[in-house]
Order: sequence, then C-alpha cells, then structure tokens
Amino acid sequence: MECANISKYSWLDLAFTVIGVCTYLFDVGSDLWVAKEFYVHGEFIWFGVLVGFMLVSSVTVQLFSWFWLQYDRKLENFECQESAGNAVLFSGAKRVTFSLLLHVFQLGLFIRHISAICQGFRVWCHGGEGSEYAVYQTHDLSMLRLIETFCESAPQLTLMMYIMLRNNHARIVQCVSVVASTTSMAWMVVDYHQSLRSFLPDKDKQGCLSSVVYFFWNLFLIAPRVVAVALFASVLPCFIAVHFLLLWSVFVLWAWRQGTDFMDSPPGEWLYRATIGLIWYFSWFNVSEGHTRDRGFIYHIFMMADTSIFLTTWWMYRDVEATQSYAVSLIIAIPLCYILGLMIKVLYYCCFHPKLWRPPDLRVAADASDGLEPFSIVKTVGASFQSINNRMCKHAANFYVTNTSRALKTHECEARM
Repeated sequence: MECANISKYSWLDLAFTVIGVCTYLFDVGSDLWVAKEFYVHGEFIWFGVLVGFMLVSSVTVQLFSWFWLQYDRKLENFECQESAGNAVLFSGAKRVTFSLLLHVFQLGLFIRHISAICQGFRVWCHGGEGSEYAVYQTHDLSMLRLIETFCESAPQLTLMMYIMLRNNHARIVQCVSVVASTTSMAWMVVDYHQSLRSFLPDKDKQGCLSSVVYFFWNLFLIAPRVVAVALFASVLPCFIAVHFLLLWSVFVLWAWRQGTDFMDSPPGEWLYRATIGLIWYFSWFNVSEGHTRDRGFIYHIFMMADTSIFLTTWWMYRDVEATQSYAVSLIIAIPLCYILGLMIKVLYYCCFHPKLWRPPDLRVAADASDGLEPFSIVKTVGASFQSINNRMCKHAANFYVTNTSRALKTHECEARM
C-alpha cells in the first residue's frame, strides 16, 4: 500500500484542543458541584459513589497516559524533540520523575492538554515547524477523552438517572449533569471518529452535516441503553452490579479472544481490554480486524435483547402509582429510540459518509467495521522522529477494514528499524 503524508496541524485542531481544556475543566467543576450538593444534603452514599466513579475514571486515564508516555520515550529521536522545540510533554530524562508525580496527583490529562496547546501555538509561531508532533498529541488526547467519557460520564449518568427515578424528583444540578454527560459521550465518539479519519489522507473530509448525523446516531444508541440500565437499577439495585460484573467479564474475555494489540506491554493491554469491556456495556467500539460487520450485528442484537430484559423487569417491579405519568411513554420510546439510532446509522453510511476515492486497480476489498473505505497507512516523510501515532494507526485499521494486518505489520517493522 502507498504511504501518504499525515494531515498537517491546523487552526481548527488548535481550537478543538483549547475547547477540550475548557470542557475538561467544566466537567471536573460540574462533578465537584454535584458531589458538593450530595454532601450538603446529607446524601453521603451518593456522594461516595460519585467520588468513586470520578477516582476510578481519573486513575484509568492517568494509567493510559503514563503507559503511552513510557512507550513514546522508546521512539527513535523522541528525546531530541525537546532540543528541537517540538516536545513539551516531559521528553527529557530529568522530567520523568516529575511527570510520574503529576500522574499520581491525577494531573496527567490536564498537562497533556496544556502541552498540546503550547505545541499548537509553537507550530503557528514557527510557520508549521513541529506540526507532526502536534498532530501526534492531538490523536492521543482524542483517545484519552473517549476513555474518560465512558469511564466517568456513562456511570455518572446512570447514577443521576437512578437517583431521579428513585426519588421521583430531579434537582437542577442533576438535570444539568444528565444533559452534559449524554451529550459528552456522543460528541466524544464523533471527535474520536474524526481523529481516526486523519489516517486516511486520500479521504473526503467529514463535513458539518456528516458530523451532526454521526452525533445523533450515537446519541440515539447510547441514551436508550443508559436509561434502560437506570430503570433496571431503580427496581433491583443490587442485581445491576451483578449484571455489570458478569457482562463486563464476558466483554473482557471477548476482547481477549479477538487478540487486541493496542498497547505495547501485557499489563497495558489488559488495562485496555478492561476499559473496552466497560465501553461495550454502553456502546459498540471495534477493536480488531476481521468480520467486523458481523461482530457489530451480533453486538446490537445482544444489546437489544439485554435492554428488553431490563425494560420488562422494570415494568414488572415498578411502583405503578409513582411511575404512572411516564411509564408507558418510556417503555415505548426507549426501543423506538434505539431502532431510530440504527436507522440513522444506516442512513449515515448510505448518504452522509465521506467516500474514499481510488483508481479501480488500487482498490482493496474491505469489510468495514464502522466505515466503507479501505485503509491506507499514514507515514510522515522527513519528520525529525517517528511521528506516526501507531496506537491510533492500529485503531484506524480496525475501525475501517479487515485486510490490513500485512500493511500494518510492515509499517510497525519499519518504525522499529
């Protein structure tokens, strides 16, 4: 396969990075606001659960960030980026200990955002110098934000809806949290998808309308799942924990059986598989090549069956008097919303998905996972270090096609030479 140059760092990338810092701070602030409300109202159990979600999510993201930092330090000429003015994320050996302390104090993701912003401004001040590394950082941030979203926003959203259903009352702070978390999950999937598409340099760009349709497709698939989980938890709170642990274990084993190779070390890979298990509890996320469309079909069928069990159980055990005003509406709207999400997904790929053009003799038969175009390995030419982000490169291969292992292995061998 032909190698192409990676997309250059643009003002839009810098703007999204700045917005990412703002949303990150807003997310942390809103979480602390909700936690404070629970504490002030004497709801110490919910306060503890919410803080627990925040800590687990933060620790998970910091571990990914630290693993990646250690992997990147092994890249050829990576240490030279500090003297070349292309790196600001602790590339010097003397900064490793300081970097570790920052991750221990849960500041790794925040520092990565600040690092990416500084690198972005440096690119613009030096006429594009260091653009490859800025793009490299942006790709990592996209993945880290996605992990944080599903590790924190999804459980937190379920908790907020559970409390609202349990009390049959909603405070303003809870409504804000529900809307922010739901929107955040759907948008992070869109942001991640756009980041992956940068590894397809001969693609058409994903326009605003295409992104909006992609956003609503994910919104209508994720929201019904979260609501169904919250409804089930409102009538059988103890069983939801058992259900999650059992299903999460199955998903982790499924990820292992698919032979994922996203991380560069066994501990990191198992952390990745555990995180994928959590994401799969709420949304589909392709992690390996081969029969991806079949796996996606099986997943959605299973999710519809599992959600139907949740709704049936809730209908049987609900408080009829307390839920009379909205029970029928929910039991009808949730399945229809999920089906609508699947229909929007089909519509997206039929009408709005950016198509990849290639001459007929260069086309490769591909089985798309969440796309229809073949994959093209991206390699930066003439960069001062190996600026291709192999982690996201692997995900792009898994996300778009099945028949990429040979090209990917060839690329990885070249990267190590």
